[in-house]
Amino acid sequence: MTAHNRALAGAFFAYAMPFLFAACSGASEARTPANAQGGRGGPTATPVEIAVAELGRVSRSTTLAGIIEPVRVVGVNAQLAGALGTVRVLEGARVGVGDTLASIIVPELEAQLQASEAALDFARSTVERSEELFKGRIVTAAEVERDRAALAAARSTKDALSARLGFAHVRAPMAGVVTERLVETGDIVSPNQRLFTVADVATLLTRVQVSELEVGALEMGQSVRLTVDAVPGEEFTGRIRRIFPTADSTTRMIPVEVMLTGASTTRLRPGYTARTTFRLQSRDDALLIPVRAVQGGAGSLSVFVVQEGKPSRRVVRTGAEVDGRVEILEGLSAGDTVIVAGATEVRDGRDIRIVQPLAPEEATPGPTPRAAPLRDTATAKGGAAR
Repeated sequence: MTAHNRALAGAFFAYAMPFLFAACSGASEARTPANAQGGRGGPTATPVEIAVAELGRVSRSTTLAGIIEPVRVVGVNAQLAGALGTVRVLEGARVGVGDTLASIIVPELEAQLQASEAALDFARSTVERSEELFKGRIVTAAEVERDRAALAAARSTKDALSARLGFAHVRAPMAGVVTERLVETGDIVSPNQRLFTVADVATLLTRVQVSELEVGALEMGQSVRLTVDAVPGEEFTGRIRRIFPTADSTTRMIPVEVMLTGASTTRLRPGYTARTTFRLQSRDDALLIPVRAVQGGAGSLSVFVVQEGKPSRRVVRTGAEVDGRVEILEGLSAGDTVIVAGATEVRDGRDIRIVQPLAPEEATPGPTPRAAPLRDTATAKGGAAR
């Protein structure tokens, strides 16, 4: 090729290259799938699920743990000093009023009682003799009165010793269950020493500590629900028996007693852990949305609201949660449409595509559990759903 021809060829290629490059680019764009862009050639629309904010019933409650206790617990103490002859009961024994729990051996007191009985017999015979002598005018009326006074004193001494000896039998002061046995046969005991504890397990209560911010919502006699760790899967009932008048100066908590009610409490025992749920507030006009619609953490919560087919982030303040829904105290109105699923991929003002999960019978089963496929129900943008 001559120099002239080479110059012509170079000029031709320099002139043709821009057209060849443009043609190749156009072919590449022509091969781009149409569904990779929005309906008008913009970014892909984000699929989302929506829900409508609506009014409903919400109950705010709090659950607190406490220990089950008997309403009545009585300590049984020794009234006499001496050795225990027989201890008749063990822990867990059911006793009735007046049942003997143990006996104290007091031989000195028994001897004193026998002497007082003899003195009483002598005083009684002395009075009888004096009264006969008075009839024969052998003794004076004053002497008869003196003997009668001696008889009364002897009778009083005998009665006192007899009553005192009755304390040698340690008896149950009420019906219930022996929860403590602190002595054994042969132990030496002294007056006022604790021997047993008897509890009335037919009536039980639990005591919990309630915050000063919540106690104002409670009322005497209010019904509550309880669960017990030792009896899983079962719910018990109770009522508020007492709200203490003062709060603890350190914790600012107020003790509240709950009386357990119902026949099912026979399965419960003192010492079990009970979790008591108190209803603090109940309203029928609470604004509710699904919990999944709320994004963010403590102090910064928001939802995406659909307005004119576009998502718009809105800050909200939440309240109580109930059955997968949360109360909205500020930021929304009844009828607002919020994004429930897909909100993490949404941006303010971007295109969205409203979808809903397939019904269970429409979903194709697979070897591993996965989220159900989605299908279009509407398109927030102007175009029709595909």
